[in-house]
Amino acid sequence: LQIVVTILNVNDNSPVFQELNLSRVVPEDTKVNAVIVARESLSASDADLDTIFYELTTTVVGTDGYFAIRGLNNPEIYLQKALDYEKFKLTTLLLYARDRPQGSTEVTHTATATIEIAIEQADTKPPWFLPCTFINTDKSVCISSPYAGRVNMGEMSREPLSLEPGPIYAIDPDYMIKEKVVYSIVGGNTENVFSVDANSGNLTMNKAATAPGSYLLQVMATQVNNIQKYAVVSVEIKVINKSDYPPHFETRIYNGTVAVGLAPGSFVYQAGDPAKPLMITAMDEDFPDV
Repeated sequence: LQIVVTILNVNDNSPVFQELNLSRVVPEDTKVNAVIVARESLSASDADLDTIFYELTTTVVGTDGYFAIRGLNNPEIYLQKALDYEKFKLTTLLLYARDRPQGSTEVTHTATATIEIAIEQADTKPPWFLPCTFINTDKSVCISSPYAGRVNMGEMSREPLSLEPGPIYAIDPDYMIKEKVVYSIVGGNTENVFSVDANSGNLTMNKAATAPGSYLLQVMATQVNNIQKYAVVSVEIKVINKSDYPPHFETRIYNGTVAVGLAPGSFVYQAGDPAKPLMITAMDEDFPDV
């Protein structure tokens, strides 16, 4: 008597990942379509020799769409959308491996691998002069205002010039990197009257300005590690005649009189002399002829 026994392969094994927990550090400036986790690190095995079907999801709100797998049967994870360190710094991906297609009515076994992704800030932004104003909600662009100051004609200040809205100062907005910034004057410095300290940004004078008017300086802030990362700001320095005396009123108290019911814009007259409009005048000994 010959008995033939046929052993049927039953789907009784779950897919198995080589590693259940992985982590990767991804630079912010990683190119779209770059491989984040190789297929070899993510492929699951199945003792039943079934075809494995993969699905990738994220658990962190707002990080959908940045990472994806190459295909239903290819678990390689790649960057699908450009990263922005300001938008998120960490996310957690879940990779599912199933031995049946999703939605199948057959018995399905599933394995799950967790991939922790940390975004590393990259040197992507040029310097910002401060103070500056953000022009978008994600605070990725900050526009600075011009600086302004003044000097007396014929005088050379020995101290750094006082400017509005503050001293010349720029930062690297990639704050986790904080590359050093250096300063230089790249335009408007007629006759080399001014100089800027490369390290501090302090604006000083090399010699006195000899004529009234304005200097419209162009000051550049450059990252030491990359000259192509730079910003330029305008600095207007007005040259004025020296003022030795403060202005003052001719008298400390002025008295006037008005009639009830006058229309807006009507004259106010001197008290005691209703024929003469009240005039308030000031004097300045620096301008005796005015």
